Amino acid sequence: MNRQNRIAERFDWNLSLLLFLFFIISCVAIYSGQSTSQYNVNFALAQVKNYVAGTVILAIVMYFDTEQVKKLAWYLFGFGFILQAGLFVAPEWLAEERKGATLWYQIKFLGSVQPSEFFKIFLIIALAKVTVGHHKKFVAKTFQTDLLLLLKIGGLTFIPFALIVVEDLGTALVILAIMTGIILVSGITWKLILPIITLGSAAVAGILYLVIQAPQYLEKYVDTYQMYRIYAWLDPVGHRQGDGLQLYNSLHAIGSGLLSGKGFYDRQVYIPDVHTDFIFSVIGEEYGFIGASIVIGLFFLLIYHLTKTALEAADPFNTYICVGIIGMITFHVFQNIGMTIQVLPITGIPLPFISYGGSSIMGNMMAMGLVFGMKFHQKNYMFSSGKNYVD
Repeated sequence: MNRQNRIAERFDWNLSLLLFLFFIISCVAIYSGQSTSQYNVNFALAQVKNYVAGTVILAIVMYFDTEQVKKLAWYLFGFGFILQAGLFVAPEWLAEERKGATLWYQIKFLGSVQPSEFFKIFLIIALAKVTVGHHKKFVAKTFQTDLLLLLKIGGLTFIPFALIVVEDLGTALVILAIMTGIILVSGITWKLILPIITLGSAAVAGILYLVIQAPQYLEKYVDTYQMYRIYAWLDPVGHRQGDGLQLYNSLHAIGSGLLSGKGFYDRQVYIPDVHTDFIFSVIGEEYGFIGASIVIGLFFLLIYHLTKTALEAADPFNTYICVGIIGMITFHVFQNIGMTIQVLPITGIPLPFISYGGSSIMGNMMAMGLVFGMKFHQKNYMFSSGKNYVD
């Protein structure tokens, strides 16, 4: 009985409640969304299976303590690299091209597996290990040691970024968000960070200016498909018969939801593939501003909980992992919701825990397994030095 009580005390009940709410919202939204789907598939039932598989992964990952995760960091990163690089050489029957990109393995009995969803988690673990190892080796901070750490983080991030950016710009941007979060909390001097932020902001501003004011100058460097996406983002009404159909109908759906929405299963606006990247438009149409605000509020609670976990972590390795996960989820939410309301261009990344997708759900649940494990294996230190503790 005492052991059961100890396990219950070490279990993260608040996080499990948030994940359960996301599960309910996801299944309900997908069930309603598939009513106007162009596919004859029960995606809601498939999403339940995805969550079951994700829960199994979460439970497995949770039982690995911090030291074990550290030891596995390079093996996991290497495994992710092999899977991602394998897409370039895999035969068509194993890695089929869809919509001009090869992002998935087609595995019998498992369906489609997108390795980049797992590679993001492996990158977070590797970056946390590199950062902790650097600080352990260089106790005295100098400009040179900070520059070295920055090069380590940037060089490690470049590997998955380079493999993914050609085929999947959205996921590549998520990887940059993960790297940015780690850098900001790594203790690197702002004398290094501030110039990089300034240059990066100037580059983004310049690109946005060209996108909005002179997109023709980008046609030399961006393929036709991406350019059409840019044009559709800038003028969804003018492109509503083509590439702007999803965005135009998404704006119509969310706007028609008004304050309280039309009600469950009372959708009237057709959006292609609404169960995946545009699932937020279903929520906005059926439950209006109130329902959409509740969903956004739940994501704020999730980010708050992860931030609290990071601050309370006794091991810096766990702190960096939490920060990487926060960066990943925050960017996903901001980008996904932003693209459904025309604030940001469409990049095709899912809404975490809500959009349909086996790899996305399992990858995010793997990340949550790491967070669950932090509390499950946390030591209660008797002294601040951490040399003695009560287990």
